[in-house]
Amino acid sequence: MPMHLPRFPLPRWTPPRFPGAGRWRARAADALAIARARLPTDCPLCGALARGGALCGPCDHDVAGLLRSAAGTGMTWRCPRCALGLPEHDSPCPDCADRHTAFDRTVIALDYLPPADALILRMKAGRHYAQGDLLGNLLAEAIRHDGRGLPDGTVLLPVPASRSALRARGFNPAAEIARALGRDLGLPVRLDWLARTRQQAQQHTLGRLERREAAQGLYACAPGMRGRHLGIVDDVMTTGSTLHEIALALKAAGAASVTALVAARTPHPPADGTIARAEVRKSVANLRRQRE
Repeated sequence: MPMHLPRFPLPRWTPPRFPGAGRWRARAADALAIARARLPTDCPLCGALARGGALCGPCDHDVAGLLRSAAGTGMTWRCPRCALGLPEHDSPCPDCADRHTAFDRTVIALDYLPPADALILRMKAGRHYAQGDLLGNLLAEAIRHDGRGLPDGTVLLPVPASRSALRARGFNPAAEIARALGRDLGLPVRLDWLARTRQQAQQHTLGRLERREAAQGLYACAPGMRGRHLGIVDDVMTTGSTLHEIALALKAAGAASVTALVAARTPHPPADGTIARAEVRKSVANLRRQRE
């Protein structure tokens, strides 16, 4: 006859809580970033000598120099609300002409064009999440050169990624850029103040009008936004539909101001889908030959 042993309920294990652990992790990450910034590394674009994973001087000037230039020195005219490059100073913006965007203004670090687009593709398609440090630092430099800066007490909110993108990539590019940006500017980052209301196909498979329709009502925000100054952080801005819908939710919750902070802005009209990897490799190879 089989023997039945008594069963005793096992106590539920809970991980130990250490007061201030999150604060110490943040300090350790900051110290690591400072130490890494002093190490010699290869430029992510051309392979020349750089430091801390940043761009070398010539590449930094090529991909971001004009965006930091003063007016009248060759800088592209841009829409004051969405930062889209315009052919002339008084040209209507194709993304803002037929709607009033809910966000107040936009600051970008790069134009989504070769060779700068290789930085975004390396992060998203190549799954190099550490590339977020470089993009966040470039965006911080763009904010410093913007002239207006950000309002005191600004809180950074990365655009939430879809579940399918998180499963495929393992991280949220916008969140990695926001962490680096917050560390560089000394601003808080909140990952739990924005959420998706539903899941849908990734936007790079959609056309311009389809993106606007798909983004409607896609995001919700936490309560308690009244009087706050908020910065929405994203990796690439194509039509501004995602940022517009998020800003609508934040303004409806009482936000005082919403600034779009984007690593790269797609020119108009955008290319069909993402730029081919072969074209990116060719542009980077040409840049390296120019440096030799």
